[in-house]
Amino acid sequence: MQGKIDMTQAAIQQAAAILKAADSACVLSGAGVSKESGVPTFRDAQEGLWAKYDPTELATPNAYRKNPKLVWDWYEFRRGMVADVKPNPGHIALAALEKHFSPFPIITQNVDDLHEQAGSTSVTHLHGNIAGHKCFHDCHGKPTRVDIRTLEFDPDDGPPECPHCGRKSLRADVVWFGEMLPEDDLAYAMHVCAESDVIIVVGTSGLVTPAASLPRLTKEGGGKVIEVNPDYSMITRIADVKLEGPSGDMLPKLVAAMG
Repeated sequence: MQGKIDMTQAAIQQAAAILKAADSACVLSGAGVSKESGVPTFRDAQEGLWAKYDPTELATPNAYRKNPKLVWDWYEFRRGMVADVKPNPGHIALAALEKHFSPFPIITQNVDDLHEQAGSTSVTHLHGNIAGHKCFHDCHGKPTRVDIRTLEFDPDDGPPECPHCGRKSLRADVVWFGEMLPEDDLAYAMHVCAESDVIIVVGTSGLVTPAASLPRLTKEGGGKVIEVNPDYSMITRIADVKLEGPSGDMLPKLVAAMG
């Protein structure tokens, strides 16, 4: 056990040394960091009456066209699951790293706003934000975002009407299966990762593309990859340093080692 602790401490010190020597750094975060706060992963959200549904058949444009109320209700259920969740020490540690780098971009695959709640100021949501809404038809520009707090509607009656086109077409502002990632956000993420001296990859399996390719852009540009994950992932094979543990444990120790 002592050997394991010593190896972990050595990895933390190595990661801290890499960051101290860097002029620029960024983060790619995935479901693992949010799960530590109690946010269920995409598939873990299938419980109760939703257990009989395949999430990949709910989160698609075709599913919405076929049964918009069903898809709307599922996302209302998912919003309820994350409404009272708070940032964990991993989120807070990433926000603390901003004092060492300006800017300190966080590219996240997560659709919650826990990074922002923790105090991070430069967050790009590659897969959208579950708290937001937009018109399914993007009738007033792409995307046509709508603040539903300004609308009067019955939440049990399915999607509200879009204030621009009048159709009952509002949906969650997230990326569904079969949809492309927002072009501007992806281009920005690719630029940031390619130009950064270091990327910290937290809680992602490295299986979902194109996000999985971002750490490789850092590597190909001569940068370093620090992975924080209790499990083996597709990122592990290219990581210069692996902090093998939960982000809520590893990242605060990394911040402390930075001084």
